[in-house]
Amino acid sequence: MERRRPGHGRYAHPEREQRWLLADVPDGATSWSEITDRYLEGTNLRIRRVEGVDGVVHKLTQKIRPVPDDPSRVMLTTMYVPDHEVTALLALPGRELRKTRLRVDLDGRQVAADVFHDRLEGLVLAETELGIHEARIPMPAFACLDVTDDDRFSGGSLAAASGEELRGLLAEVEALVATRRRGADSSPSR
Repeated sequence: MERRRPGHGRYAHPEREQRWLLADVPDGATSWSEITDRYLEGTNLRIRRVEGVDGVVHKLTQKIRPVPDDPSRVMLTTMYVPDHEVTALLALPGRELRKTRLRVDLDGRQVAADVFHDRLEGLVLAETELGIHEARIPMPAFACLDVTDDDRFSGGSLAAASGEELRGLLAEVEALVATRRRGADSSPSR
């Protein structure tokens, strides 16, 4: 019998995402949820609090990368956690990030646009799930840069980044967004 290990077995499922940096929330985006992610230190575990139209839900998720340097592919194992148990988990050391998630329709495909708060104020990312063998889709017109392969934009990396690392990343983001906006301002109006 094969030894059981994280990211394998009947409860783990593959996830592929494509992620983009945005200058702004796309037109037509609709409210979805408020999310607080707590990445537990020294683990591959995340506690997610989702507050949406259906109330508050807590999920404990383990994310294992089959290829350590490929942030676009993970094996996920998730379970819903009742409030009285989440309190015990939240006492464990971890780093948090908060974001407002909006829903965007991209030619029939659902895209999540995340507006980050607190230390990540000014950062707006979008992501969509890809089928396990599906090719990446072209970058949407509302995006500035495909950051799928840039681990600095994964949730765990953003939560764990030092103040200096975040200042550098947000300065890069600001420069890219400013370039994008200058390009949009100089394009001919229709």
